This record gives sequence, C-alpha cells and structure tokens, in this order.
Amino acid sequence: MGDSKPMTTPMSTNTALDADEDGEAVDQKEFRGTIGSLLYLTATRPDIQFAVCLCARYQASPRTSHRQAAKRIFSYLKFTHELGLWYSSGSSLFLRGFSDADHAGCRIDRKSTFGTCQLLGTSLVSWSSRKQASVSLSTTEAEYIAAASCCSQLLWMKATLSDFGLRFKKIPLLVDSTSAISVAKNPILHSRTKHIDVRFHFLRDHYEKGDIDLVHVAFENQLADIFTKPPEFGAFVRLRDWRCVDNALINGEIESQWIGLIALLV
Repeated sequence: MGDSKPMTTPMSTNTALDADEDGEAVDQKEFRGTIGSLLYLTATRPDIQFAVCLCARYQASPRTSHRQAAKRIFSYLKFTHELGLWYSSGSSLFLRGFSDADHAGCRIDRKSTFGTCQLLGTSLVSWSSRKQASVSLSTTEAEYIAAASCCSQLLWMKATLSDFGLRFKKIPLLVDSTSAISVAKNPILHSRTKHIDVRFHFLRDHYEKGDIDLVHVAFENQLADIFTKPPEFGAFVRLRDWRCVDNALINGEIESQWIGLIALLV
C-alpha cells in the first residue's frame, strides 16, 4: 500500500460487486483476514461501514475484484488518517435516530440494503449497514423495515441510558420516505402492506404508544444514506463531514446544530 494512489472515497459510485464467478480466485484466508481488519476499523470510522460490509459478503469465494475493492478502502484510510469520531463535551444528550434503505440494491438476490445511525446530541454513538433478510417489493417496504430496525436500536438505547438516570419521552426517528411514515401511522392494513412481516409492525405500535416520533427529513440531510450505497464524492463528503441540519421539525425550536459522522482531528 506504500505506493497506492490516494482515494477520496472508500468505494466508487460505479462499483457493482457481485459473485464474479468468472474472475480469478484469491486466497480465502488472506481475504478474510483483510475483512476482519477492516471490520475492526469500522468501530471508529463509520464512513467505511458500507464499503466494508459489501466486501464482507464475498468472503466465502473471494475474487480479484473483491480484493481490489478492499484495497481501495485501505487507500482511502491511508489518505484520510486524520479523520475520526469526535465527541464534544458541550454536546446535549438529545437522542435521535436516522434510517434509510437502498431498494433492491444487491445485484445477486435483489435484496435491499439498509442503514441506521443513532446520535446523542451531536455525537454519533451507534451505526449499522445490513442487507435485509427478505426481498422488499417496494421502496416504501424497504424504508419501513429500515425504520423498524432503527426503532429497535433506539428503544434498547433508551432502556440502557435509563440506568444512568437519563429519561427520554418521544424519540425522533428521521426518515426521508413520506410513504413509509404514512404506513407506520396508518393502523389499517391494506393490500400494499399486508404482506409485510408482523415483526416489523412493532414500529407502528411504538409510534402509537408515543415512544418514538416519525419525522420526515430531506434526502440531502439523511445521515443514514451513507450506510446504504456509495454516494458520489460531493454527497459522500457532505454526509461524512460536519454539516448543518435544521432541528425545527425535531424539537419545535428555531435552531440549528452542526452534526455529522466524522470530524477533522488535528
């Protein structure tokens, strides 16, 4: 990696990894070791979460294309080593979550990839990028399932933080799909949603109980988007670095906070 070219993103927007059965096979043990190292780094570098998880899907039968994708992540890390998580001492303890989904993003089985992240004030404390277990028939369904997963994590965090004396009433869950929000708020199962697995409808249940508040957020302010697909450079940097998000819809106040995924540590 000493002479590797600088990479401004961990994965190219045009990257479309698949099984690549005709590609040249590489050492499985070596590739798994590479993925293990990268997964370890995701604990402090959420900006590589999606790229690493995508490469990890091909550990059973890795090819040259998969190894090249993993090497690109290392090149990106090498030239962005000054970036990292930053936790401000003055940050509030306002809990919120973001969820997003890339419908039918997997080229092999057409399953959707969803991402979630949770923040305490301006501090990112939890994030994930996963492929859904079943095929979603619509973007609405994929977004609804993603929101249900984020809701589950938020409720766990709420219970854990209560042990430290922190209390939260209605936790904002920010989703960029108005149709998914409508499904969660509509108690009537109709033809478009009756096939969705029952376990995901606990999102609606906790919304009705007042545990969470489903809030629409503009696409460009959806932090979880970076965990669902490789955005183009401008969008990636905007999501990765600090940026301003209007909180008026979240807490009813006219204010803004700088929040993001990664800060410059110098």
